[in-house]
Amino acid sequence: MLESMKLLWKDRKRILGMPITFTKYSMSEDRLFLEKGLFSIRQEEILLYRVRDISLKITLGQRIFGVGSVLIQSSDKSMPLLELKNIRQPREVKELIHQQVEEMKLSRRMRVGELLDDDSDRPDDGFGLD
Repeated sequence: MLESMKLLWKDRKRILGMPITFTKYSMSEDRLFLEKGLFSIRQEEILLYRVRDISLKITLGQRIFGVGSVLIQSSDKSMPLLELKNIRQPREVKELIHQQVEEMKLSRRMRVGELLDDDSDRPDDGFGLD
């Protein structure tokens, strides 16, 4: 399935800087994919317009091996947090994801308010504004 799709980016989780794991990450124009496993393969995806926050984490050990992690928070129910662990060029990947997320939100004419959870669990602020 992913082979027939145009991918903008792909990489693998790395150990000591080498791609020797069975965890693959990829991104198309509208989705982020996570594929895990050798014999039994599990695939997850996040629609890019659902991404709420993107952050970067590079530890000293990751810096030594030229990798880093990008953390993606989304409003996706099955996978609200996706960590792209130990990938090459994490800063560039974070920017690429950010650009693609913004493009998808603009193409769907999404506003920030449409992405927020409902406020049913928010305490009353006393101002009567809903």
